[in-house]
Amino acid sequence: MKITDINELEKIAKNIRVGIIKQVYSGKSGHPGGSLSCTDILTVLYFNQMNIDHEKPNSPSRDRFVLSKGHASPALYSTLANRGYFDKEQLATFRGIDSILQGHPDMKHIKGVDMSTGSLGQGLSCANGMAMASKLRKDGNRVYCLVGDGEIEEGQIWEACMSASHYKLDNLCVIVDNNNLQIDGNIEEVMNSYPINLKFESFGFNVINVDGHNIKELIDAFNKAKLVKGRPTVIIAKTIKGKGVSFMENQVGWHGKAPNEEQYNIAIKELEQA
Repeated sequence: MKITDINELEKIAKNIRVGIIKQVYSGKSGHPGGSLSCTDILTVLYFNQMNIDHEKPNSPSRDRFVLSKGHASPALYSTLANRGYFDKEQLATFRGIDSILQGHPDMKHIKGVDMSTGSLGQGLSCANGMAMASKLRKDGNRVYCLVGDGEIEEGQIWEACMSASHYKLDNLCVIVDNNNLQIDGNIEEVMNSYPINLKFESFGFNVINVDGHNIKELIDAFNKAKLVKGRPTVIIAKTIKGKGVSFMENQVGWHGKAPNEEQYNIAIKELEQA
């Protein structure tokens, strides 16, 4: 299933955002800000770009996705549910005692999750391994890895970048969710990682800069990445933390906090009327 209609993809993104808010509200905990910021990226990947089949979640021929910023699990869960990997009603069990939908993705229990993540900085190394294995098998799989702009302060990210470039992993595409905020504040003030593009470029990456909420720009960027040979690609997506919910947008306090009932109702109303 590959959806090319921009309006349809935007509707799917809206539904995914609704699912994010419902999860965090139901679980009374979670990370809405960074989940809402990466929603459009996941929408394009799962509904337009990736070679996947929800009826064959373990197919060897599938493309892989690693959510290195694992605390944004509500975005991944809502995307998987909307893509048909499991019933949307399960989203209401988020972080429940007996729920498969833990605070961070678990590949052992959730169909469609290719790697258990949560320890920041480790996901890209896992994605490298997947990409290397694919090249050795010559099976043509692509591997996508989403990292946070606060997460790239981790040294392991840059070790993985060095490795990806050294082994010419042109089937690897890294996406940086550049919403400019992390748990303690503005990334420039906490630990300045700018200029992000020049850092990746110096590590041998092909660099593409996009508006992370522009569906067409994202599609074009991923299509261009597929044409690059001999080196990995990074897509630096400029995003807004809390995108789609007015009182959450660009507010660091919504990094890891659940809305109360009044806030929940306002958020759902805004999203449904968007």
